[in-house]
Amino acid sequence: MKNKLILIFSCLCSLILFSQEEKRSFSLQEAIVYGEQNNRTIKNADLTILAAEHTVWETTAQGLPQINGEIDYQTYIKAPFNTDDLDDNNPFLFLFPKNNLTPSITLSQLLFDGGYIVGLQSNKVFMEISKNARDKTRNEIETAIVSAYSNTLLTKESIEIMNNNINVLKSNLNEVTNIYENGLTEEEDVEQLQLTLSNLENNLKSLETYLVISEGYLKVLLGININETIELTDSLDSLILKNIALELIDNEYPITNNIDYKIANNQVTSKGLEYKLEKSEQLPKLTAFISSSYLGYSDSFSTYFKKEQDWLFNTIAGVKLSVPIFSSFGGRAKREQARIEWDIAKNDLILKENELELEFKKAKNEYNLAIDTYANQKKNLVLAEKIENKNTIKYKEGIASSFDLRQAQMQLYATQQDYLQSIIDVINKKATLKNLLNIK
Repeated sequence: MKNKLILIFSCLCSLILFSQEEKRSFSLQEAIVYGEQNNRTIKNADLTILAAEHTVWETTAQGLPQINGEIDYQTYIKAPFNTDDLDDNNPFLFLFPKNNLTPSITLSQLLFDGGYIVGLQSNKVFMEISKNARDKTRNEIETAIVSAYSNTLLTKESIEIMNNNINVLKSNLNEVTNIYENGLTEEEDVEQLQLTLSNLENNLKSLETYLVISEGYLKVLLGININETIELTDSLDSLILKNIALELIDNEYPITNNIDYKIANNQVTSKGLEYKLEKSEQLPKLTAFISSSYLGYSDSFSTYFKKEQDWLFNTIAGVKLSVPIFSSFGGRAKREQARIEWDIAKNDLILKENELELEFKKAKNEYNLAIDTYANQKKNLVLAEKIENKNTIKYKEGIASSFDLRQAQMQLYATQQDYLQSIIDVINKKATLKNLLNIK
């Protein structure tokens, strides 16, 4: 019996330790770092970089030495004449052998190709495009994590405030119910409080449901199984102190640091290289090669695997020059099309620069407004609490009506939510501004 108790106790301890190990804790900054390492979308973006590196090498390898092997086998099913009647030394046996096997190996080297030179220049741009796309993905995921983290905290804080309001309201309802039962107040006073309580309880159920959804979304962004338990160690009060950064508003930041600007600029460079590539098609292409082969002919395929089989060996070398002469103006049409696409990309870059100028100003103004709104909502919350408290005292003293009390309570509840939302706005507006400025 004693051994069984020890075994049960050990199992319980193991389960407790296991559950503690499964629970993960994150501050907002820890969540951002963890998400950058484990988010599936970011992992795919990193894999895209690896694929781009292999694509770059594929392009580079086209201008490096190429070695190719080949085995050519032919058999005459029907010869122009019957070779069985010919003498062994008859030259027609060489020209029309029943079986002909030619293994060969060729070394080739590109000496000049304008398109290959442009391709090498494009490699750098291609890698920049891939890296900028990855950075854009990282910024978007970071902004999404900040939003999901703060919204989860908002929901938890709202649930806590809602529970506190419900407890206070239930206490008031009990007092008013007792007074009503003693005939010292009207039934409407009780009904007003019951109506308010019912609304709060419905709101609480909605918040509890939303909390599960918001936590699940945060786990997906972090790359964590949605069935795992996580704990958020930051609070809204601590985050608001960290997210009021007036230097983001006061300082000037170059537009060229914005990811969307970099991508638009990459597009201009890329289209310029495409135009350059089409122009390079007018240039000649020069390739050198050297090839060695064996030639074996026989009346039977099986003799190729015997020592007495004769093989003729030869090596040839040469160069190939390809010069475009006339393409019925098709090449010119391609060049003009590439040039137009290049001009479009230039216009898009100017347009993006102007759009970003406005977005920067808008984001700074919205962030500044969010900070001011937070300061005002903080003052409003203090006033709403005082008003609600005064109306509660007046109601108990019979000076204020139940309708006045309900109005003060509803005003307090709305102000509480406005205050919490103002904190979220500051956090999210800062994240949006940092994303635009591409600040880590």
